[in-house]
Amino acid sequence: MPSYVITEKCDGCKGQDKTACQYICPNDLMALDRDAMKAWNQEPDQCWECYNCVKICPQQAIEVRGYADFCPLGSNTVPMRGTDSIMWTIKFRNGILKRFKFPIRTTAEGSIDPYAGKPEPDYSQIKGTGLFTNDARSE
Repeated sequence: MPSYVITEKCDGCKGQDKTACQYICPNDLMALDRDAMKAWNQEPDQCWECYNCVKICPQQAIEVRGYADFCPLGSNTVPMRGTDSIMWTIKFRNGILKRFKFPIRTTAEGSIDPYAGKPEPDYSQIKGTGLFTNDARSE
């Protein structure tokens, strides 16, 4: 089910150029109604329930109606983002609460070098077989 905005909670990220949900949505589905200063999902049919907007919303104004195999009927799922983790609270329809805590990135974005410690490419062997992490001379 697509994400939806609880208008009573949404403050449009206090009138910034772009709301947090607009920034994070991989499909560019979230929009800001500048007159009401409320965000909204402009293409619900295209939403693939990635929960990015739900996790980033500072006002917890966005929710996703989960499917029955993920969220039982009448339950809700609320993430609370901290500085080092996300706490997911699952409230079942019988009132039982379960919480799950997962760590989040603690390094600066763009600071990780995925090729650190890997050999420089040998372009003379570009059409050969094998992976760039294998040293062809040792085979």
